[in-house]
Amino acid sequence: MHKAGFVNIIGNPNVGKSTLMNAFVGEKLSIITSKAQTTRHRILGIVNGEDFQMVLSDTPGIIKPAYELQESMMDFVKSAFEDADVLIYMVEIGEKELKDEAFFKKITSSKVPVLLLLNKIDKSNQEQLEEQAALWQSKVPNAEFFPISALEGFNVKEVFNRIIELLPESPPFYPKDQLTDKPERFFVNETIREKILMHYKKEIPYAVEIVTEEFFEEENIIRIRSIIMVERNSQKGIIIGHKGSALKRVGVEARKDLEKFFGKQIHLELYVKVNKNWRSNQNQLKRFGYNQ
Repeated sequence: MHKAGFVNIIGNPNVGKSTLMNAFVGEKLSIITSKAQTTRHRILGIVNGEDFQMVLSDTPGIIKPAYELQESMMDFVKSAFEDADVLIYMVEIGEKELKDEAFFKKITSSKVPVLLLLNKIDKSNQEQLEEQAALWQSKVPNAEFFPISALEGFNVKEVFNRIIELLPESPPFYPKDQLTDKPERFFVNETIREKILMHYKKEIPYAVEIVTEEFFEEENIIRIRSIIMVERNSQKGIIIGHKGSALKRVGVEARKDLEKFFGKQIHLELYVKVNKNWRSNQNQLKRFGYNQ
């Protein structure tokens, strides 16, 4: 008997969805930073066993959209409800509610199994944990409850095993050696964007989109040319930094991560271009893989 199904992870920003998915997959597919809205797309991670295939989906954190890009991000979350065989709803210690009432109703009235994961319990004490467990179990009575620490690995294996039990009987959806549905260039873009999220403050990371224009793979080296898009000239100057120092740091750190990810030497060229108001432009958003 072979099992296969879509396991979709949703929750507010910063609850640790990407950390959990990467722990399940065993690879760094989703970028992780302490900033909200790190995940912009819906990313699939595929875990294969002898008799199962788990297709995990990491979605953007649930927010009230303020501009076109965020509307598109919430469309990815909506799609996660439509094809789920198992729904994972993640909250963290100290959280009291989901930011969108309509999404919350979808969770509590879900026809598929729901696992409610209370994350970051390594940052709590027993009294707080019991209080939060009681609160969330009363709010989402249709869910199975697991306290976890995605970062420390606490209860992650137990959740993983329970998901396998809940998967429906099905042949695999993807080839057994496939790790994700995204192309190589996507991971180049996300790796560069992660470094920008880590090193720049305020609006800069949210005004940035990455486009990889060239990706040439040779036997021992991959040659990559990527463009960092910003919305204003002032942002371009900040990204580049004094005598190019800030851009160089992003390039060096991204190259190291990409060499680990691809297992090859990387030659990475970065350029910065102004693309005015791309976050509110439907055509530009479509070009960057939103508004599908």
